[in-house]
Amino acid sequence: MSLPQTPSQTIGPFFKPSLVKSGDAALARRESRGERIVIVGRILDGDGAPVDDAMVEIWQANADGRYDHPDDTQEKLIDSQFHGFGRAATDQNGGFRFDAIKPGRVPGVGSVLQSPHINVSLFARGLLKRLVTRIYFPGEPSNDSDPVLKAVPIARRSTLIARVEGPSVLRFDMVLQGENETVFFDV
Repeated sequence: MSLPQTPSQTIGPFFKPSLVKSGDAALARRESRGERIVIVGRILDGDGAPVDDAMVEIWQANADGRYDHPDDTQEKLIDSQFHGFGRAATDQNGGFRFDAIKPGRVPGVGSVLQSPHINVSLFARGLLKRLVTRIYFPGEPSNDSDPVLKAVPIARRSTLIARVEGPSVLRFDMVLQGENETVFFDV
């Protein structure tokens, strides 16, 4: 009997041919409510080399701050044209892109409102477990009071805040280790 390999048993390439489909990175539709944004970025290893066979997943609330999930029972509007989940494979330069919207604020522990953010999971060769981080928005006044962002040392917070690259375009590069390593959360 022969069993197929799983992502934790092989170093890939596994993600592009198996888990990412065309259109997975387009979260926003023409009918979706909210401010349209494009998120671009690169995955870099500790030597600054691009990781060309990684997969990035994002999960976010809609523009009103509600997740498209049965456990989110807030009395906020549901946007039937926005589901908040996307997946992208990295290209030969380690690059990825998502077409999304800026999410609204969601409650955290103790119903404290969190700053608008996008949850990110990263899967790549050599990782037996996904890496988890967040994308925060530059210039967002509520960043100063976000409980998760406040738990990160001040010198490292910039690794969680996207940079403006152009009109409605934000850049969020992730560095896996070494200098300027992105903050990843133990979840």
